[in-house]
Amino acid sequence: MRVPAACIGALCATLLFSGVQAADTPRQPTLGEIYATLATKRFVDLTHAFGPKTPHWKGFGEMKVRTVYTIGKDGFHVDEFCHVGQWGTHIDPPAHFHEGLKTVDQIDPKDMLMPLVVLDVHQKVAGNADYILSLDDVKAWESRHGRIPEHAFVAMRTDWSKRWPDDAVMQNRDKAGVAHYPGWSMPVLKLLYEDRRIAASGHETTDTDPGVATTKDDYTLESWVLGTNHYQIEMLANLDQVPEAGALVMVSFPKPERGSGFPARVVAIVP
Repeated sequence: MRVPAACIGALCATLLFSGVQAADTPRQPTLGEIYATLATKRFVDLTHAFGPKTPHWKGFGEMKVRTVYTIGKDGFHVDEFCHVGQWGTHIDPPAHFHEGLKTVDQIDPKDMLMPLVVLDVHQKVAGNADYILSLDDVKAWESRHGRIPEHAFVAMRTDWSKRWPDDAVMQNRDKAGVAHYPGWSMPVLKLLYEDRRIAASGHETTDTDPGVATTKDDYTLESWVLGTNHYQIEMLANLDQVPEAGALVMVSFPKPERGSGFPARVVAIVP
């Protein structure tokens, strides 16, 4: 069969163009090369170890631990842990507040590795325990580091975790029983989730909402975050050991079927 010259020319042009494109496309690093790079970095645990005396929400009972088997008697060691899902550093999935939204086992694994953004307001909190994160705080971060990247994990650093594990000190109640600890604000959360399109957020306190609100059982902010079908992490630790920008964060947790919450392990990879 005779192929028309025009077709041959078009084919050659296509092959030539493809070759140029392939040559100009930068080679992507292999996963092995990425791992070799990450292995040289510093890993910072952003997780509290938890136990029976762990600070927790006022409506929860106490954690119980029972040793079921011992090495001396049985040849192996097994403990039985009894606690609510929202215990210690933990994940709040959307289903924690909203029926029909994602449970713990439905969190996409891609939403467990993210760029880490730290909004550092610990100095402001030191002077005002009731400090509320503001849009100016976000603008200040972006003036130093650029626009908050999509799919980021945004953590609010208050250094409140330094009060761990004293529950009374973390709740910081006055004589009238009003709790005083910092929190997020609706304008900031809406900017982060709706405009910057972040994947998740977290904080060092026991709640998303500030203490003066939770004292009145007002959890409007937490409900709003979870209502976007995104998760959050509460009671983070060691945010003073990671930079405001440039790190990655890994969030992991067990996979309880239809779980409404569970202790989590959060680790930052620091450049």
